[in-house]
Amino acid sequence: MRSIVLSGFMATGKSTVGPAVAARLGMRFVDSDSEVERAAGESIRAMWSREGEAAFRAREAEVVRALVAGPPSVIGVGGGALVDAKTRRIAMDRALIVTLTAEPETVVARAGDIAARPNLSVGGDAVARARELLAARVEAYAECHATIATDGVAPEAVAGAVVAAAARDPILVPLGTRSYAIDVCVGDPGRLSWAIRRCAPSSLVVVTDTNVQTARGAVVDTAVLAAGVRAVRVVLPPGEENKTVASVGEIWDGALASGVDRDAVVVAAGGGVVGDLAGFAASSLLRGVRFVQVPTTLLSMVDSSVGGKTGFDHPAGKNLIGAFHQPSAVVVDLEHLTTLDARQRAAGLAEVAKIALATDRPLLDDLEAVAAAVAGGTPRDWRALVPIVRAAILAKVRIVRDDERESGPRALLNVGHTVGHALEAHGGFHRWLHGEAVAIGMVAEMRATAALGWTPGALVERATRLLAALGLPTHVAEEDLEAAWPYVANDKKRGGDSLRLPVVTASGESHVERVALTVLRSALLGER
Repeated sequence: MRSIVLSGFMATGKSTVGPAVAARLGMRFVDSDSEVERAAGESIRAMWSREGEAAFRAREAEVVRALVAGPPSVIGVGGGALVDAKTRRIAMDRALIVTLTAEPETVVARAGDIAARPNLSVGGDAVARARELLAARVEAYAECHATIATDGVAPEAVAGAVVAAAARDPILVPLGTRSYAIDVCVGDPGRLSWAIRRCAPSSLVVVTDTNVQTARGAVVDTAVLAAGVRAVRVVLPPGEENKTVASVGEIWDGALASGVDRDAVVVAAGGGVVGDLAGFAASSLLRGVRFVQVPTTLLSMVDSSVGGKTGFDHPAGKNLIGAFHQPSAVVVDLEHLTTLDARQRAAGLAEVAKIALATDRPLLDDLEAVAAAVAGGTPRDWRALVPIVRAAILAKVRIVRDDERESGPRALLNVGHTVGHALEAHGGFHRWLHGEAVAIGMVAEMRATAALGWTPGALVERATRLLAALGLPTHVAEEDLEAAWPYVANDKKRGGDSLRLPVVTASGESHVERVALTVLRSALLGER
């Protein structure tokens, strides 16, 4: 188990709850303020008075970073400790952050001697000062794996909620007040019920397709019913060929006919097509409502459900119309995969291979080691697949948190997609599954960039072997590449007569090159 960092404003209960959590989990409790005082040999009040806040924060940051790098512990940190973005990033990478909250009036009532709280005593009105500080820190406090309100709640109950959060072990997508958690589990529909209740929606619009409704609809319906919220269901026809504005219209129509308001939540239960359509519908319904992703395919679990890309296809190409709209939660339950055939499973693994090749060498090594165990039909060994799924999601989160709208490194996640999307469009969105087209696209693009001197030839062969071991196609006839070329030339990453192409340069390393379309065409088609 990783360390648990109890964050939040002063007097929210960290020093009381922390020892109770540590006792339940058999871990040590350590308080960062006490460690700062021990290292400095004086009280925080004295340090603050003698050195000022900036010097104290520097000492505090050093202590917190050392604690999260140490053995697993329950760590209570000062109210301003994770306001520093660098310290917060280190903590979220190495520990589970739980933010405890309380109303300003509760904080002041609990704080005791206000004079002993140097940051709270500023201005003479402690409640107003608490409200001011909370407003200034709202973005930092929101970047956490779980939030627990402590007003009027017994410390033991709060401790139980922290332990429950640790058992969930969610993945955090840190985007300020739009941060959200990704739950990864196997056969636990209660996770979806919990995520819905946390949103406190006025009503639900549950979007799925006929295939998912037949295979997993009962499980999803049970979780939705347990959440205790009125719901309307919209069932779409399946397949990429139905990823159109007409399908978005069906979602809008169903939602508006049910009388939704702006506190409604859209629940997208399905693969990437359903997730993209439902997410776009949510982004535009009543000028934007919240939505929850419930990916049911491996591809959507490791890729499309994370990061907020939504949209639909156009006759001119794939995903040419859309919006960025982050979900409020993602619930990845791998038991949904038991209904998928080997081809669908392999298609999802293509996206794992993509992000591993582009950004994560350890994941690439791990995927090669377990390729035989995770390829094929229904999973028989979740122990092999669960860590791969978590690692792939974490790899994508690291990109998304730094580049939400694809103005920089997020473009690296498009490895294989320039050619892959073109092949999908050329095939009428039914000849190849998305992951199959991406696998072919990865090999084609890497061969092209190898010809241009950017990708080592040995790495192209390594990628080809891995994709084949995962049960994916790696080659396509030259006439298909030729026929797909017009869609490459119309790719949304194009600018004038060139496009931004992600290039794999080493295992787990890549960068973006701007390539002239004529140069790329020659390299792809082997023209002289």
